[in-house]
Amino acid sequence: MAKSSPDLPSNKRQFNWTTKVSNEDDDELVSLKSLIFASEKGKEEEKPTGDVPIFKSNLSTILEEKKDKDKQVQESASNTANVTRRKLQVAVSRLRFVLTTTLNKHKGNLQNGLGPRVVGTLFGHRKGHVHFAFQKDASSPPVLIVELATPISRLVKEMASGLVRIALECDKNQGRLLEQPLWRTYCNGTECGFTSRRECGAKELRILKAVEPISMGAGVLPSGEGEGPKGAENDGDIMYMRAKFERVVGSRDSEAFYMMNPDCNGAPELSIYLLRV
Repeated sequence: MAKSSPDLPSNKRQFNWTTKVSNEDDDELVSLKSLIFASEKGKEEEKPTGDVPIFKSNLSTILEEKKDKDKQVQESASNTANVTRRKLQVAVSRLRFVLTTTLNKHKGNLQNGLGPRVVGTLFGHRKGHVHFAFQKDASSPPVLIVELATPISRLVKEMASGLVRIALECDKNQGRLLEQPLWRTYCNGTECGFTSRRECGAKELRILKAVEPISMGAGVLPSGEGEGPKGAENDGDIMYMRAKFERVVGSRDSEAFYMMNPDCNGAPELSIYLLRV
């Protein structure tokens, strides 16, 4: 018994050591659990919990922006197509207008029987009024004959003193310009009565037939009895002047006839304007 007593403290110390070791193991276990818990907590924190909604939101924004860009591109293409269509329509309208105008002028020339060059004859008795006749050529019937209220003697004096500009004006109405029956007359800016359109009768045809061989010039024709214009004195001779005229059609309401000089120098001595106002 005496020998066994000293072993007690030894057992006790062994027990205490075991307990200590056990406590250290427990501490290590606790530390290990803490590490595992912290690791799992870190992994949970690393999970993209909020990334999915953010990604979805960014994708929606990108799609909307793409739709807006596509819409803008479509609108721009549509505007460009509309502008191109308008330009094409304007070009077609202008071309149609030019073609129509050209065809109308050509048609008018064919209907009137006059081209860009015509033969003009001024004639009348010395104490009578001035007559103008326009023909397509020297042998064709006259397309237009007008009688001015101006005496031929006065017109001869005007032409001897310089250039003569005769303007015939009529009111706007339906019908062709060369077929108007009555005109207001201005000679070098001075009003001088009215001009009336005349039908080509036997007397006018005889005069034009007599001067047919003459391409350009002036002179006097012997007159037979009763050939003078009605109401005019007949002294037995007819004054005439014959030349080629350049015809210029400005529009359906304006035409001009310019006497062509043989030397092609200087302004025309005689110009006749037909105007509808």
